[in-house]
Amino acid sequence: MGPGPFAAMMLADMGADVVRVERDDSGDPWTHSPVLDRTRRSVVIDLKSETGAGHLLELVESADVLIEGFRPGVTERLGVGPAECLARNPRLVYGRMTGWGQDGPYAQTAGHDITYLATTGALHAIGRPGERPVPPMNLLGDFGGGGMLLAFGVLAAVIHARESGRGQVVDAAIVDGVAALTAMLQGSLADGAWRDERGVNLLDGGAPFYDTYECADGRYVAVGALEERFFRELLQRMGLAGDPAFTGDHLDRQTWPGMRARLTEAFLQRSRDEWAALFRETDCCVAPVLSLTEAADDPQNVARNVFCDVGGMRQPAPAPRFSRTPPAAPTPAPRAGEHTADVLRSKRGRA
Repeated sequence: MGPGPFAAMMLADMGADVVRVERDDSGDPWTHSPVLDRTRRSVVIDLKSETGAGHLLELVESADVLIEGFRPGVTERLGVGPAECLARNPRLVYGRMTGWGQDGPYAQTAGHDITYLATTGALHAIGRPGERPVPPMNLLGDFGGGGMLLAFGVLAAVIHARESGRGQVVDAAIVDGVAALTAMLQGSLADGAWRDERGVNLLDGGAPFYDTYECADGRYVAVGALEERFFRELLQRMGLAGDPAFTGDHLDRQTWPGMRARLTEAFLQRSRDEWAALFRETDCCVAPVLSLTEAADDPQNVARNVFCDVGGMRQPAPAPRFSRTPPAAPTPAPRAGEHTADVLRSKRGRA
């Protein structure tokens, strides 16, 4: 419900002509998003009807890519699996988005972002020591390890199809993508630089110079002063240079409890925005922890137009950016079936 549409959104943002083929369930908020569904056309097709599969296969004939997010075997039963689609269009890239992948003992079972993170070890690593793992919403699995992995795989397969004239199936699984995202952690674990424990490492909140701190107004700042020179500048600007808590090597884990206690005390002396003003445009690597609403007004985000207005709704702007072929502004998400007649009549849709 999330990763497939997100991959399609990324492709549409970059200029792809995307057609959303869906059933008529426009009243279901879980299957429609005003942001994920932007910049595309919508066709309502009942794939269980006598003519439904035929309509989809007609669209496939002129498509570069088809993306589906069913459990393994569903599209085969509907008559629109890889064999049928590639028979109609040998150059087609058939993108499959699942949590567990097309095979394996879990392939036919339901899952969500949190269960995929749990299985890859990523969830175990997120949280405070001695406390429960904390799910990072569904950013890491659904969108990072899922939708982005699918978009990457689809584009790689499109390049191959244009060079060879042959399409293929792209099996994108969230467990695969999340595992790939843990590559650096797995490497650090292998060479002993990372402990297989929660909240005791350099980048998981274990280090006092890479964590969040409460301020006088109850809001928070994020501190990422990993390098020695950045850490020393942080202390100087906070008036803590020469403080006994920071005289040793800042990477010495034995000093971390005392350093954390002193930083906790110090950050409570000013409000979040006072600290933000003090550290802005410095190398201290400190930033205010903004809410989703506040983020749109941050000076850096405003300067780069990180967010844009689409039909009166604030949304993240297309990314990344291109010097020669900047993407057009996104358009609002369509109503379910809004373009059915036009697309089926022309048979020129992209799925």
